[in-house]
Amino acid sequence: MAKRILSLILSLSLAGALMAAGPFDDSSRAAHAMLTRLCDDFGGRLTGSAANRGAMDQLAAELRALGLQPESVPFTMPGWERGADKAELVAPLARPLRAVALAYTQPHAAFEADVVDIGAGRPADYPADVRGRIVLLDSTTALTAREFSNLAAERGAKGILFINREGGGQLLARTGSFVGEALPLPVYSLAQEEGRWMQRLLKRGRPVRVRLETQSRCRETQTANLVLRLKGRSPERIVVGAHFDSWDLGQGALDNGLGTAQLFALASALRGRDLARTVELVWYNGEEQGLWGSRHAAATLGVAPVVAMINLDMVGVPIAVNALGDESLVPAIERWHNGRAAKLPLGVQNINWFGSDHTPYQLAGVRAITFNAPIPRESVRYYHDLADTIDKLPEQIVVDSTAIIGDLVLALADDAALGAFRRSPADTEKLFTTFGLERRMQATGYWPFPPR
Repeated sequence: MAKRILSLILSLSLAGALMAAGPFDDSSRAAHAMLTRLCDDFGGRLTGSAANRGAMDQLAAELRALGLQPESVPFTMPGWERGADKAELVAPLARPLRAVALAYTQPHAAFEADVVDIGAGRPADYPADVRGRIVLLDSTTALTAREFSNLAAERGAKGILFINREGGGQLLARTGSFVGEALPLPVYSLAQEEGRWMQRLLKRGRPVRVRLETQSRCRETQTANLVLRLKGRSPERIVVGAHFDSWDLGQGALDNGLGTAQLFALASALRGRDLARTVELVWYNGEEQGLWGSRHAAATLGVAPVVAMINLDMVGVPIAVNALGDESLVPAIERWHNGRAAKLPLGVQNINWFGSDHTPYQLAGVRAITFNAPIPRESVRYYHDLADTIDKLPEQIVVDSTAIIGDLVLALADDAALGAFRRSPADTEKLFTTFGLERRMQATGYWPFPPR
């Protein structure tokens, strides 16, 4: 009798769980399994690498296995490939350093030089003479890589060691140029612990000497975005994009395998569905080096009737939806949010920011949306380095995040009050100046508007 009661309880519990399951849950679990295979079989997906090409071919094959027809859209970008990066402490003792070159560092022969601390790297932070030396740049710098590398080169420095903002030996590989320019001198990301060690030695007046060498190099790169159109009754489209590429040190599971999986889950769940509007899913390449894939996609939109672009870049479980500064989107998002039984803790936000794949679409006059969706600290601290692996991304994050993302996509696809829209150039400039983004965009070389 007890066994029969237990069996009944288990059956009721299972039935309740199945009833509670959302329309995206099974697709999300399959997407996490797909991402696990990509991460384990190919590793990091640096744009232009064999791993990137192989992983994208595999993604396309998995989409075709669902009966879908993704399209590879090729483009050329100013790329960069990593060669052997070597950094060694020579004095006051000999030991290898944990350091890697920033993207767009050019190859150079091995050289040794004394290290000089330049703090946050502002002109006032420099000592009188750094010519022929390696400068040690603190993680607190507010300068862009373009600014601090040009300034160091002007002062005659021979190289830069950029202390990491994360502890635990992290390197956070990153780009040195947002516009594909070769850096004027080699720049290396350095583990925080080793950088602070050097700072302490230098503060005590102890000489520090380092040897640097790299074979990493700039090169023109042929790559591609992957596009999947789920046709609706109207040619008006909702674009949902996520960058496919990652850095090469780890597996790129969090950045941005998460977005890659979310798009795959949407593709699986929405296939064959009667959609009021077309939903276009895009996996971009070249985001990490400077948004090259989304730049290409936005530049080739022509007069396509786009309602909005939704950017999925390291989107954990949302606590808010962000209209990215575009007031005209807020009513539609609020209609969606007000109709939900489970409200997001912070509701609807409207704050623009710069530096991911929504930016090229905004510059093309397209409205954009993303999410305030933090990833737990115990996972997110590892992004851009060797520990960004699939074991840092629990399946449940993909399930819970895609349920909210998918619900918004369907709502926008069905919202008859929200039409296709293109912003004027003047209003687009205002979208960025209102939020004080012009200085940083100008500093990176990615400000397309004429001087005032």
